Amino acid sequence: MNTLADQPGQLATDERLPVVETLELKKVYRTGFWMNQKIESLKSCSLSVYQGETFGLLGPNGAGKTTLLKTLLGIVRPTSGRGLLLGCPLGDLAVKQRIGYLPENAYFYDFLTGWEFLQFAAGLFKIPASVQRQRIPQLLELVGLAQSAARKKQMRQYSKGMLQRIGMAQALINDPDVVFLDEPMSGLDPMGRRQMREIILSLRNAGKTVFFNSHVLAEVEQICDRVAILAQGELICIGSIDELLQSSEDAYQVKGIGGNMDVLKRWVPNLTLENDGWHGQLQGEPQEFLATLRLMGAQLITMQLARPSLEEFFMHQLQQRGITSSS
Repeated sequence: MNTLADQPGQLATDERLPVVETLELKKVYRTGFWMNQKIESLKSCSLSVYQGETFGLLGPNGAGKTTLLKTLLGIVRPTSGRGLLLGCPLGDLAVKQRIGYLPENAYFYDFLTGWEFLQFAAGLFKIPASVQRQRIPQLLELVGLAQSAARKKQMRQYSKGMLQRIGMAQALINDPDVVFLDEPMSGLDPMGRRQMREIILSLRNAGKTVFFNSHVLAEVEQICDRVAILAQGELICIGSIDELLQSSEDAYQVKGIGGNMDVLKRWVPNLTLENDGWHGQLQGEPQEFLATLRLMGAQLITMQLARPSLEEFFMHQLQQRGITSSS
């Protein structure tokens, strides 16, 4: 497999096998009546996604997430920069047999049933009928549409959540090595999001690479190996969840029972009472706090390092750059 690390001016930084690589990828759109205005949708975007990992791309509306996804898929041509997908240049036709894609706003043929639609998608990949007869029921079972009513119902009668599920099945019809998902949780209720999360985790367990955009940060935090934040066309950070959420200052969540509540609130301003105990985030020197507890006769049950949620980290990163609202 070719990699950008094989090319002059770029050194390998990871021993894992890269599946997606971009180097200084840039996309500029022209707009206006005379097409004389430029909008820089992607700015020198460089990233690597490795085999078997689940990679989440985060960002506010208008950040350039879908542009980056479509550029990787070869739907949009970059203005400058380089990229590889499965070792081949972006847009290589042969690679398309090995990838799956679920767009954010997919179009479905209203008068086809879910089964017929999957047969149509399988035909585009020239999948033999004998393989289709085995794979289509498996995929319908995987996405929760195996019941006879759903598989025989025309898709114009599907709910938004059902359409999202059949779209996921379509993205997997060719047993792809890499799956690209644009807002896969969109339109799903809590049960549907849980099922989609389990599908993505099963793909990772099967050694597939999953690259997806999402606004549901709580789900991203649970399932992604690494994430990147894209804002105003620029990648502002990239790394594993643990790396990004590791606090530069030690902060502790404490839980205990007993003691004087007025004194405790000096140490734990956000003190919360629950059943017979209390909990909150410590502000102050831990050793001095422990000494105070002993003097009061209070008992500490747990003290553990606290870290921000992915949503808190995400908002902080945007606010640092003066981004206070989505486009």
